Amino acid sequence: MHDVQITDSHCHLDFPDFAEELPQVIERAVAAGVTRMVTICTKLHLEPQVRAIAEAHAPVFYAAGTHPMSVADQPLATADQLIALAQHPKFVGIGETGLDYHYTAESADVQQTSLRTHIAAARDTSLPLIIHARDADDDMARILGEEYRNGAYTCVMHCFSSGAELARKALDLGFYLSMSGIAAFPKSQAIRDIFAAAPRDRILVETDAPYLAPPPHRGRRNEPAYTLHTAQRGAETMGMDWPEFAAQTQANFDRLFTKVAAYTGQG
Repeated sequence: MHDVQITDSHCHLDFPDFAEELPQVIERAVAAGVTRMVTICTKLHLEPQVRAIAEAHAPVFYAAGTHPMSVADQPLATADQLIALAQHPKFVGIGETGLDYHYTAESADVQQTSLRTHIAAARDTSLPLIIHARDADDDMARILGEEYRNGAYTCVMHCFSSGAELARKALDLGFYLSMSGIAAFPKSQAIRDIFAAAPRDRILVETDAPYLAPPPHRGRRNEPAYTLHTAQRGAETMGMDWPEFAAQTQANFDRLFTKVAAYTGQG
């Protein structure tokens, strides 16, 4: 099994859930074949701690942005700030950013402003935009399209669990859909159907750890090693054998996260 390699394209290793045993968590991931992890900073004032994790652990890369649920109580990021952070050799994506109208609809306007700022930084740096979308499909599809017409950029819809229309819009723009533990939940057939219909060269896998643990760990703390369970379910969903699906998602990740693919370990 472990000669098959995959990448956890989205996790949160700086969260307190991992504080007691972070080296062991990373070791377990590598032992499971999860040889690379992108840990995501959701509030820019925490970027130094997230960067330190990437610097301390060879398999770990990082991205930073202001999470849409945090924009109301965090200073708005500027494109220049994000572009400056992107100079770091292990800084590989912009975000996560996006729209969340499920919990924080009252800050919709400032979320949209923040999203456009992150898109500008993604466009300038040629790093992929990392999108969080919840209960905001129409505005998300509209803004992504408007901004793409202003200038191309690359993007992953992280933890994709939205509707088929937003999936279609993202795929039409050349973007990627990332499969989280949600796609392995028994009641998630509608999401599996969206993935099954998507081009196989646009699929990534992730944990969003410590959240959304896939079966058989559902309800417990998630960790990057469990990407394996989601990816194996993903292979079934896409009608591919396991090594083929793993290799496909690796190629997809490398195509989108070009900075990770080119990283040689210097810096």
